[in-house]
Amino acid sequence: MTGRCPTSTPRRPIARCVALWVLTRAVLLLCVFKVLNLPGPDVTGDVSVIYQGWYEVLRTGTFPLDDITWQYPPAAALAVLSPALLPFLGYASAFFALACLADALVMGLLLYAGGRPGKRYAGAWVWLAGLPLLGPTAYARYDVMVTAVAVAALLAGARHPRTMGALAGFGALLKIWPVLLLVAAPRARATRSGWTAAAVTSAALLVLFSLTMPGSLAFLTFQRERGTEVESLGGLVFHFARHFGWRGEVLLNYGSVEFVGPYVPLVSTAAMGLTVLAFGWLLLWRLRARAFGASTPCDAAFAAVLLFTTTSRVISPQYLLWLVGLAAVCLVFRGSRMDRPAHLVLAATGVTLLEFPIWFSHVVSSDWLGLLLLAVRNGLLLAATLLACRRLWQQTASEPRRRAPRPPATRRTTDQEPELLAS
Repeated sequence: MTGRCPTSTPRRPIARCVALWVLTRAVLLLCVFKVLNLPGPDVTGDVSVIYQGWYEVLRTGTFPLDDITWQYPPAAALAVLSPALLPFLGYASAFFALACLADALVMGLLLYAGGRPGKRYAGAWVWLAGLPLLGPTAYARYDVMVTAVAVAALLAGARHPRTMGALAGFGALLKIWPVLLLVAAPRARATRSGWTAAAVTSAALLVLFSLTMPGSLAFLTFQRERGTEVESLGGLVFHFARHFGWRGEVLLNYGSVEFVGPYVPLVSTAAMGLTVLAFGWLLLWRLRARAFGASTPCDAAFAAVLLFTTTSRVISPQYLLWLVGLAAVCLVFRGSRMDRPAHLVLAATGVTLLEFPIWFSHVVSSDWLGLLLLAVRNGLLLAATLLACRRLWQQTASEPRRRAPRPPATRRTTDQEPELLAS
């Protein structure tokens, strides 16, 4: 993945990116509008059935209190209700159009940032490639809208920490994970202003939703009951165990395809324990980090979301959108060392299209093709996570510590030396 197209004219890479964006997104739209059909389950069903069902409830002024599949923070209602902005289209068509618009916004932000001094277009190329690699799922979930908010927050962060904090706070009420963008605000004053803006934005929105729409926090109860999803890293344990007599089953449980049976709660608890350890590592990194470059907030956010994703009980295909977006922002900066983790994420995104939706039946049945796909995809994510964390630690903690000048050694004297000098 090159940072610039092979030309000395800065307009040429932008023109190529825009042309390829139009071509690839036209294919994605043909897929979600079912002009082109991929093998496997229909990925647009979540929009035309689930999202539209929530829309009918939300427009009455309340959250889906009796629907356990509603597992999202209250601002997610804005994404579900957004097709009302295009009343001349049907619900699903309007949603796909708005998802494409969010995609275009991210592309525009990355191209604009890539043309500034000290930046590059590599991030735009990552985003350009990442969504087609994921396939129609990219437009059939509201995660592309959340990712657009996160990308805007990170690109604004260097000069406008309050804007970054406000966008991160808003993003956290869309889908929790954007709060991790605040993990590496570089300076003390910027840290305080960014975190304050995030807290004020989140609190104001929570109060607003609580006063106007009953059930704004019901998602917390529904999330608590989640199990181990078939596509997660922990799910690989049960995929293999099924070949050795494990007596469990795969069910549509709490809105996702999960394992149900012996030892599933144990693996789910272990996954949550790994997430706690991952956040402990982030805290340790924050305390030990000594050098913060221009790319550090983006690199740290990328590493943090990778940790959150790989240790989660659930790795849904749309989670790859988050990682592609954050990888793209990292590669806007010439000083970022996240090139290889970003490429690993792109590879994992391509494998994700194969395991869902194309060969999802093999994943559900735990046959050897399904096992191979999951092992490769999750292995790529794990490798990207470890490499990103290692490079982040080296660049900000270990290497600056080795380069720091040591204080001059003081000459040790004996008790008799003062008397000798005095004489």
